[in-house]
Amino acid sequence: MKKFPLAAGVLSLSLLVAAGCSNDKTTGEKADTAGNKNGKVVVDIFQGKVEIADQLKALTDQYTKEHPNVTFNLQTVGGGADGAAALKAKFASGSAPDIFTIEGYQSTVTWKDKLEDLSDQPWVKDAYESALKPTTLDGKIYGQPANLEGYGFAYNKELFKKAGITELPKTMAQLEEAAKKLKAAGITPFSVGYAEWWVLGNHGLNMAFATQPDPDAFVQGLNAGTSKIAGNEQFQKYLDLLDLTVKYGNANPLTTDYNTQVTLFAGGEAAMIQQGNWIQPMLDKLNPNMEVGFIPMPLSDDPATADKLAVDVPNSWVVYNGAPDADKKAAKDFLNWLVTSEEGKKAMVEDFKYIPAFKTIEAKESDIGPLGAELVKYSKEGKTVSWQFAKYPDGAGQQFGATLQTYVGKKASKEDTLKALDATWAKLKK
Repeated sequence: MKKFPLAAGVLSLSLLVAAGCSNDKTTGEKADTAGNKNGKVVVDIFQGKVEIADQLKALTDQYTKEHPNVTFNLQTVGGGADGAAALKAKFASGSAPDIFTIEGYQSTVTWKDKLEDLSDQPWVKDAYESALKPTTLDGKIYGQPANLEGYGFAYNKELFKKAGITELPKTMAQLEEAAKKLKAAGITPFSVGYAEWWVLGNHGLNMAFATQPDPDAFVQGLNAGTSKIAGNEQFQKYLDLLDLTVKYGNANPLTTDYNTQVTLFAGGEAAMIQQGNWIQPMLDKLNPNMEVGFIPMPLSDDPATADKLAVDVPNSWVVYNGAPDADKKAAKDFLNWLVTSEEGKKAMVEDFKYIPAFKTIEAKESDIGPLGAELVKYSKEGKTVSWQFAKYPDGAGQQFGATLQTYVGKKASKEDTLKALDATWAKLKK
């Protein structure tokens, strides 16, 4: 199990990158004059987290006030959109961003040839050592950890109280019992958004990977052909959990997207949602006084093993090594300002609601919200599992999601579904 020190231990899915301008359309290399005109530099950021789009825009505007020679071209592609595919399309079309984010581990290997070495940057010494691991390769650091994040089932405390749930469910059996009580009280237990492949293929399925006796060894076994998903108990239990959420969830789960899923939960139309602390800004906007917390996504009836939240570094900021020198310098300066300036640190915890990946940034519960505070609590207690989906072969998450959507749609059996997951890994592994 991966553990993070101190308030560390947590975090979104998500891809942050940027739209380019006046680029070489055949190589993906930005033209030398693309971001440097009349002494001014334009830093392209392609941003995939819809939850912080407005906040990030405000922060870049603040930076421009302090550094008038630098402006930003910020584009957001997220929510229901495929950020990874959008990033690849940017490079393929010659519109490579100056700054983007990757999940780390496998994606660091995939993108290595496009990444600037950031080992010499001032902020490196302040980052939690474990938070640097996802983008450390061959002794070099290629990414600045954006934050720490975590997920499970966020729940509405008021609706739990209304249904008479006095003890939080920590096992599969207890979760089903809670769902029955909610339904009996006229409350939809789960807000289910399985139109999103990543909710299933990355975050959901990760629980089966992360709860293996030795997750790293299991992944290595899949790559070596000595491990199998089919027949593995944890994957079978994950499908059981999936069945439970569909049985007690909203109608039309396969056409419910991320925004609709969060809106249902924020509006009190469902008591639980499989998401992470990244939804806190949306909840604050839609229902400012909503009382929420986290419960685990249990794959067993043993509280000692089931009562854990998935916690890790979701993504890291990286700089495109093919950008013009002026753009690269401005990008690095901005990233350093982001985690060292009072404005940047304040925005990260108060506006983004991020759990910092840096020892020098303090996060109070009043800043990061109740979901973030709950993740910190679980992390300090050592009750976390890691994000193994960052180690999937490139493209596997999307295919896993599609396979699980087929299962949710009752067009494939459990056995065939697990075999299909094995086949995807075998096809995409390198």
